[in-house]
Order: sequence, then C-alpha cells, then structure tokens
Amino acid sequence: MNLHLVSDSTGETLNSIARATLARFEDQQVAPHRWSLIRSRLQLDRVLEGLRHEPGPVLFTLVDRSLRHALEETCERLGVPCLSVLDQVVDLLQGQFGSQPREKRAAQHVLDADYFRRIDAMHYVLAHDDGQGAAGIAEADVCLVGVSRSSKTPTCFYLANRGIKAANVPIVPGAALPPELEATPCPVVGLTIETNALIEIRRHRLRLIGAAGVRQDTNDYIDPESVKAEILAARRLCTRMGWPVIDVTRRSIEETAATVLQLMEAWHLRQKRGTAPPQPLDPAAAVFGGGPSA
Repeated sequence: MNLHLVSDSTGETLNSIARATLARFEDQQVAPHRWSLIRSRLQLDRVLEGLRHEPGPVLFTLVDRSLRHALEETCERLGVPCLSVLDQVVDLLQGQFGSQPREKRAAQHVLDADYFRRIDAMHYVLAHDDGQGAAGIAEADVCLVGVSRSSKTPTCFYLANRGIKAANVPIVPGAALPPELEATPCPVVGLTIETNALIEIRRHRLRLIGAAGVRQDTNDYIDPESVKAEILAARRLCTRMGWPVIDVTRRSIEETAATVLQLMEAWHLRQKRGTAPPQPLDPAAAVFGGGPSA
C-alpha cells in the first residue's frame, strides 16, 4: 500500500505520526511517499502527479487553503482517503481558547528562543560528553552517569534536541568521579544495563575499532565476572549518592530519555517542596535478576 505524507514544512510531524501508527500494523507492507516543503501550486502539482501514478491514503499538514482544497479535490476524484492530521487538535484547542488560530506555515520551525535553546544544548552535549569539561556540570540541566556503553551519549543527544543540557560522566572502575557531582545543582540519573547485553555491545565495539588482538577471554572490558562487578559497583555508587537508576537493557533511546525527563520533573518538584528523594531500589536487583530494575 502507498501512503503519501504531504507537508508545507519539514514533514517531521507527519513522519512521527506515521511511524508511530504503522508500528501497530507490523504485518502490513507500506511504501511511504514523503512530500515536504509543499508551498506553491507548482510543487503541489508534482504531488498530485505522484498520487495519480501511485494512489494511496494521504496524510497532510497544509495551511494554505487553496492547496488544501486542490489536494482534497484530487483525492476525492481518485477515490483515496485524505486526512489533515492536525485539524481535530486545532479544533479542540480553538474551542478551549475561544480564538481563531493563525494560518502560519511551519510555525514550529521558526528561529525563536526555543530553537536557539536546542542549538545551545547540542553544543553543550558535544563539549561535555564522556566526562569532558567537568567544571561545566554546574550549567547542566541533568547529568547522566553509568558504566561505559550504557547509552549515555545517544540519550544526551536526544535530550539536547529537546533543549536539555545533558552532561554525561562515565563510572570507571578505580577512577574517582568529578568532585562537581558531590553537590551538583541539577538532577543526576544513573543508567545501567544487564551484564550479557553490555558484554555483547562491548564486543561489537571492539570489533568496530579493530581490536582483533585483544584476548576476549581475559580482557576485563568484556570478562563476564568483571563486567558484572563493574555494573554492581556502579549501582551501589548510585544508591549511596541517592541517584535514581534506569535499566536501559530493553529500552529505546526515546524511552530512556522520556524517563529521564520524568525524573527531572520529580527532582525539581522535590526541590520546590523541600522533600527528600525516594530511596533507590536494591542495586543488586538488576544485575542478578532478584527484583525489578529502576
């Protein structure tokens, strides 16, 4: 089946909606056709030509009324369903606000304060990745800690795209943490992962960097007992410091980031109320399978 995604902007909204929806139809074969930055009749004509050659449902976000009308008219003539994905949301909010929405194309992509905050956050992550620039932790919105290859860096970059300045500090056996973490003005969140999963990720990492000469049966980096002890020590450190821990073993980066945002919100709420953080879970649970992971 063909699925046409027509947008007068970058198409990110449509792509996200389509991806989330199609994930629920795993047994269906869908060929998406993405048409972005459609802002003139000439550009729309190319969309309509593609629609005639490969007809299929259309999801669109077009503000220009004449373009919308032309697209809807063509879809009706071809007998294919056509849906403006934001109309119901706009109608609901219009009823709540009691005012008419402005016909503003790509309003979410203007160069406003939010845009520059995301760019600033991206620069921050680049400068404070993997323990770099420890003195700058004081400027962070959140700090992620965890053993090597526990997805700290990709999570930080995902958060930066949301405008969050995220520092990440590795927990390395035998190495002291930066003193800035002792009394950080931002929430600190630990990331942990199951032993076998971490070993497989690290082995893949060694293969990528060409570490063929490393004896994988004796290298502490991937030795099962050493890795298990490393994870447990990191969990115990987080418990001692009162830092919440997220088990990322079966979580996507998006899910991990969403949980970090929830923990950040809870941290700020406790700061506002002046209450103590909840006690972390048993640090051995996620390592030895004795209970739920944080």
